[in-house]
Amino acid sequence: MPDHPDQGKAATAPVSRRGVLQGGAAIGAGLAVGLPSAADAGAPEAVPPAPVSPPANTLSPVVMQQVSFTINGQHQTLTLDARTTLLDMLREHLHLTGSKKGCDHGQCGACTVLSDGQRINSCLSLAVMHDGGEVTTIEGLAQPGPEGALHPMQAAFLEHDGFQCGYCTPGQICSAIGMVEEHRKGWPSWVTADLTDAHPSLTDLELRERMSGNICRCSAYPNIVAAIRDAEGKMPA
Repeated sequence: MPDHPDQGKAATAPVSRRGVLQGGAAIGAGLAVGLPSAADAGAPEAVPPAPVSPPANTLSPVVMQQVSFTINGQHQTLTLDARTTLLDMLREHLHLTGSKKGCDHGQCGACTVLSDGQRINSCLSLAVMHDGGEVTTIEGLAQPGPEGALHPMQAAFLEHDGFQCGYCTPGQICSAIGMVEEHRKGWPSWVTADLTDAHPSLTDLELRERMSGNICRCSAYPNIVAAIRDAEGKMPA
């Protein structure tokens, strides 16, 4: 019988992380040496990939188109990229920068102009759509000449302080002129109570609803309403 309980047992060497890694590397190297190559195994040679041709140019060429307008009473003929908006044509090609680019999504009304007498968001309209038409911007409302009288709507906005920073004011004025004409023609709005009424009353509710597409971030709305009410009776029929 052994004198010590550990006598007769095989001595076990301590296992270290370094030893495990070294042993694994040695086993992997031995397996790699013993494996036959692809050529020895009779495998077919790899076929090189077929040449890939560059992708065809799928971009459409820029389409240029000649368009003619009457802008603020003056005839203009331009050659434009067919994708040019009316707003960019006014600002970038004719340098009529009164019409402002606010949201460029038709949501703020800063770009409002009059096209054949009707108010539109010029940022949502292509210039080529107005070929042969008449466009009026804020620059074309006053009488011509250095001493030309202001349009009644312009004068009313000055009289009633219908602005603060002034960025939205050109669109507000053009929109107000178009709105008054729409009301005179009997066009109903979302809040018109009687759709059969050919001449609905222009109440404050009607006026605010009809001008709701023009945002004033300075919140000069009370003065804008007062200016429109003042100018309405002074505008020629």
